[in-house]
Amino acid sequence: MAFDIEMIQKVYSNLAGRIEAARKAVGKPLTLTEKILYSHLWEGDATQAYKRGASYVDFAPDRVAMQDATAQMALLQFMQAGRPQVAVPSTVHCDHLIQAKVGAKEDLDHANTTNKEVYDFLSSVSNKYGIGFWKPGAGIIHQVVLENYAFPGGMMIGTDSHTPNAGGLGMIAIGVGGADACDVMAGFAWELKFPKLIGVKLTGKLSGWTAAKDVILKVAGILTVKGGTGAIVEYFGEGARSLSATGKATICNMGAEIGATTSIFGYDEKAEAYLRGTAREDIADLANQVKEHLTGDEEVYANPEQYFDQVIEINLSELEPHINGPFTPDLAWPLSKFATAVKEHNWPAKLDVGLIGSCTNSSYEDISRAASLAQQAVDKKLKVKSEYTVTPGSELVRYTVERDGFLNTFDQIGGVVLANACGPCIGQWARHTDDPTRPNSIITSFNRNFAKRNDGNPNTHAFVASPEIVTAFAIAGDLTFNPLTDTLINENGEAVKLDEPQGLEGPTRGYAVEDAGYQAPAEDGSKVQVLVDPQSSRLQLLDAFPAWEGTDLHGLRLLIKAKGKCTTDHISMAGPWLKFRGHLDNISNNMLIGAVNFFNDKTDNVKNQLTGEYGPVPATQRAYKAAGIGTVVVGDENYGEGSSREHAAMEPRHLGVRVILVKSFARIHETNLKKQGMLAITFADPADYNKVQEDDTIDVKGLTDFAPGKQLTVVLHHADGSQDSFQVNHTYNEQQIEWFKAGAALNIIRMKQQA
Repeated sequence: MAFDIEMIQKVYSNLAGRIEAARKAVGKPLTLTEKILYSHLWEGDATQAYKRGASYVDFAPDRVAMQDATAQMALLQFMQAGRPQVAVPSTVHCDHLIQAKVGAKEDLDHANTTNKEVYDFLSSVSNKYGIGFWKPGAGIIHQVVLENYAFPGGMMIGTDSHTPNAGGLGMIAIGVGGADACDVMAGFAWELKFPKLIGVKLTGKLSGWTAAKDVILKVAGILTVKGGTGAIVEYFGEGARSLSATGKATICNMGAEIGATTSIFGYDEKAEAYLRGTAREDIADLANQVKEHLTGDEEVYANPEQYFDQVIEINLSELEPHINGPFTPDLAWPLSKFATAVKEHNWPAKLDVGLIGSCTNSSYEDISRAASLAQQAVDKKLKVKSEYTVTPGSELVRYTVERDGFLNTFDQIGGVVLANACGPCIGQWARHTDDPTRPNSIITSFNRNFAKRNDGNPNTHAFVASPEIVTAFAIAGDLTFNPLTDTLINENGEAVKLDEPQGLEGPTRGYAVEDAGYQAPAEDGSKVQVLVDPQSSRLQLLDAFPAWEGTDLHGLRLLIKAKGKCTTDHISMAGPWLKFRGHLDNISNNMLIGAVNFFNDKTDNVKNQLTGEYGPVPATQRAYKAAGIGTVVVGDENYGEGSSREHAAMEPRHLGVRVILVKSFARIHETNLKKQGMLAITFADPADYNKVQEDDTIDVKGLTDFAPGKQLTVVLHHADGSQDSFQVNHTYNEQQIEWFKAGAALNIIRMKQQA
């Protein structure tokens, strides 16, 4: 039987009534997205229509999922909430802290030793508070959720930006920061600005070399990294119904790269087949009873322009394989034009490494199609020119593909199977390279390819494609190779051509596993002790952030004016810093070390206005904090795009930054800043960014009358005695203003629990 079946039964029993109430409130047919959102209102039945992109709405998610890197801070916060047990089904997945270095067994053994303190903490805190715990090696959070917890029509939040992966099974699944997760686990409503809706109509059917991954690579090229901000992307049409459930999950997963709140497909025969294939027949039976409510209304899909804010149409029969990159996931190249782009931009054509797997592309279908190409390399006597790695998404998939011989096939071409973990996708990769200063190229089936993301090397050009294209390129060792048209010379000196990849959506003999890696929580957690060593360098109990002092902010100094793209990787790097995710003070030593200083084009090098000297960003900020001086961080467009990591908001808050002033924010990061009591504001006129000077002292006025929709004023006092004053915008509602005044949302939760 499936996990939490009683909860799912309750969701389905309420669907019909709540959707009918929503139709009456909205006054028109509903998209699938609207059906799920309105059926998960905190208040119950809908009594009004909410304005897309404007109305803040309280929701009641069905469950929470956390990965080990973010779970540490989320659960350290939850421990302060004063509850004996989580209010909704919740899980922790140990996938981020395992470094890819040698191979699966060795890397997992090393992780269990080096991370024992953290794993013991997560295991014990899960045991105490009724949280399901997935041990190291069990798999990547999103694949494990898809196999065990995702269900059509449900609503979930997860402390990872790729939580939308579960949209492949018709679930509204949204990436959030740990403070949001803490709210829901503590039994409070979860707030979200009612999203806009982007409809993607898929016609035709995939064939040949084209894969589901190419759909989202194409969409990313159309919408860019911020085109989906504040919106949910809903896929529909005959083409959508032809895709496997795991293929749909791939598309939803990488929807995070367009800034989308989440992405979703409707329930259909492919979703039913996947549920039954993963031993969840009971959910499939329940879903079939309410399937009319698990897809959008017919009128919506017949005239999508009337019901979506934007509509995109893609013919799968005409879609080419795509390769996106380098350095950004929205730079999309059709395969037929990629070789020319490589030559024109002088990107390194020699391919050093091809990497498949990750949470985005590690399904049985993905592995089987890639393995069919690997088998061709063996049969056609082709020597694989590039290094090649395989990252299974879960122990269920790994065990099954090993049983079916695919891992042996990869071994025959020199492939290295890594642990069931995030590994190179998030920078947990001890890459072997002869010269780190040499410009080089890698290609992955991952989702994100920012500079230094995978291996910490700014000279690595990372490209993103389907597992099939990655495998073909690895065999050729050349980015200018086109497997649809080009031949390769084998070990006999013969010209041979790769045939189209072949694969199966699921195993014909069914999935199998010996130990999936799940640990159920204690029935009575009251006697479980959660111990945190005060001398630990990796875990640190949290202190409450101070409340707002009740005045405008005066005499703030500029810490850094960030230039260009500033993602959460720039603000709080992963890789070697992951080990400090449970220790706020120690991880704060990576704050903004990847951001480019506008005034000298250097990273981790800013001016200390107290001494006039230049030094690292964290050390400079600590000097300001020691002197009792607050600071301002100024940024560019889409500030904080990328991962959901709330450390990018908590570190500035901990070190005494008071204000983040940017041209625009990525959704999750803006929410994280608000939750931690930071002042997150945007230039009313983006050109005012240019007025900020290196030696400025800064005031923020209007806070004593802080109100929704009311602008604040920023005054820049320049070193020459002149000043500039301009208006800034904010998106705080009344509740979020209370978070700011209290010092953090958690401070309010704590007060409510103690009342």
